[in-house]
Amino acid sequence: MKPQAPTTARTAAPTPGYAWVVLLSVYAATLAAPLNQMKVPPVLPILRDAFGLDYSSAGMLMSIFSIMGFVLAIPAGFILQKIGIKATGLVSVGTVAVGAAMGALSGSAALLFTGRFIEGAGMGLIMVAAPSAIAVWFPAARRGLPMAIWTSSVGLASIAALNGAPALAGLYSWRAVWWAGAAVAAAAFGLFALLFRLPRPSEAHEIPEVLTHAAAPPPVSLGRAMANRSLWFVGVSFGCFNLTVMAWTTFYPDFLHAERAYSLAGASFITSMMMVIATISGMLGGHLSDRIGSRKRLIVFPFAFLALVFLFPFSVTGWGIPALVVFAGLVAGPIAPVSLAAVPEIMGSPRLAGIGLGVAALCQNLGMFIGPALFGRILEVAPWTVAGYLMIPVCVLAIVVTVMAKIR
Repeated sequence: MKPQAPTTARTAAPTPGYAWVVLLSVYAATLAAPLNQMKVPPVLPILRDAFGLDYSSAGMLMSIFSIMGFVLAIPAGFILQKIGIKATGLVSVGTVAVGAAMGALSGSAALLFTGRFIEGAGMGLIMVAAPSAIAVWFPAARRGLPMAIWTSSVGLASIAALNGAPALAGLYSWRAVWWAGAAVAAAAFGLFALLFRLPRPSEAHEIPEVLTHAAAPPPVSLGRAMANRSLWFVGVSFGCFNLTVMAWTTFYPDFLHAERAYSLAGASFITSMMMVIATISGMLGGHLSDRIGSRKRLIVFPFAFLALVFLFPFSVTGWGIPALVVFAGLVAGPIAPVSLAAVPEIMGSPRLAGIGLGVAALCQNLGMFIGPALFGRILEVAPWTVAGYLMIPVCVLAIVVTVMAKIR
């Protein structure tokens, strides 16, 4: 299948005003999932002591979150077609709230892991429903910026979790962190239910009926979608991104606390700086991608710089630590929004957009599952620096498959 012809933002259809209200509701619904996902790294030393976990098991607390994500990724596209965007979003956020509450009540590691498993189901659904909602409301040539704004919810959630969790755990206990996550998910549920709607006829651009759920959709060819090699190339690249970044951010607070004598709060703050910068550079990168009409360049070049960054995170000291973290956020920020903006464009038929985003979510969650588990296992047998070096070939793989993808 061939990608759509390049169209610049200047020649695109206008964006309806209510689209930005919808983006707010989607942003809130999405934020709840990564907020709960990233509550583990800042309190990882506390959880290791409380439940007697080694590095491998501690890494699985992050990885298990992603299991339901990649199990549900492809089915999520069909769930979306069956019940619509709004219902899928509400199920997603509700599932996150239930899983977080279960974790807060857990008295054993097994129950804590179960709660994480349930939370991950919500992540798997929202990562398909949210970009589908954006595709419904925003014309393709204007989609880079809203997609970048949406993906910044992951960064904002990570910043909040990395800085808020140590404070809550210090004042109360780690359970307060889980209850806070459940409360945020419940609030997001209400906001999404109140604000989200599908576009009226006067607000609609060329969008797939299967996403709007406005009428019975025509049959969708799963085989046709799965045969799109460029989709899988972008998916693998996106999975590599999530593998490397999730591995780093999961263990970096622990590294700074154990090896560089940072407090838990200080270690979490330094790690969160990456998310702060990535949030800003991601929005700028998404806008630039729209302006220059290219997705590929805004994926390949950031990955090249990210590969170089992994030479240093576990060897630098002093001022080099925050400097490296800021640089990493600057170069890595555009990768996620630009990758996700590319997916609907390479599917050929807009009716296959939901399935394409499901494949992207599959690869994303697979990367998030492998990253922390693999990194934790490496740390059992090798020093921190070696674990960092082993992320470089993953970045190189991402560059290769992105170059091979037929994207603009």
